[in-house]
Amino acid sequence: MVDMVTSLSFAGLDAGGLAYALLVVFIAAVVRGYSGFGASAIMVTGLSLVLPPAEVVPIALLLEIVASLGLLTQVWGAVVWRLVRWLSAGAVLGMPLGIALLARVPADPMRVVISILVLGASLLIWFGYRFRSTPGRGHIVGTGIISGLANGVAAVGGLPVVLFLLSTATGAAVSRATLVVYLMLGDIYGTGVAAANGLVTGEVALRTALFAVPLVAGVALGNRQFLKTSPESFRRFTLLLLIALASLGLIRGLII
Repeated sequence: MVDMVTSLSFAGLDAGGLAYALLVVFIAAVVRGYSGFGASAIMVTGLSLVLPPAEVVPIALLLEIVASLGLLTQVWGAVVWRLVRWLSAGAVLGMPLGIALLARVPADPMRVVISILVLGASLLIWFGYRFRSTPGRGHIVGTGIISGLANGVAAVGGLPVVLFLLSTATGAAVSRATLVVYLMLGDIYGTGVAAANGLVTGEVALRTALFAVPLVAGVALGNRQFLKTSPESFRRFTLLLLIALASLGLIRGLII
């Protein structure tokens, strides 16, 4: 018991802070297990209230990788690798531009712009917008570029991809599977960048290990709910989640 208390003290969290952080991670994990995305936005916003922001992002990246690995065996057969390849190619092109833009423009105004665009596109899809034909390679690469750009300036690269998938005839299981793999590749890349910049410390590793328990439990619960959900219910939930995350980003950019 003494050792555990010492470990928690080393992690920089008192009992109340730890309980709050575990709850945030669990809620984010349930959403991730169900929808295939959204955990980072929830964790970064929630954990930043009790942990240094510079440590929250690498923790979120590491937890996202763990969450993806937990879903990988189930989704593997439904992944559309053509989408993953071209989205990733676009993201590689867009991310340096996003990072360069971030160096010249404050993050909050960019977050506001992206949130407004995501919110507007989500509402369009909610009211029935769809691609009239199957999107070609140019559309996919373009979405990847926007995703990389959004990731570079505001760490919300998954949202444009979700919007793209929802606006096509891609089924719920295929969309979710493709998104899980695409985001996992991006999270691995992001973790490498964070490590190269000295952000993945021993304390970050300890906190990640503490949070892995509610993460695994939450992903399992969310995944179980997805297996029982109709495609239309999944689509409606995903759109509502996008609208909520975009609204949260807008509020954060304008107020915080």
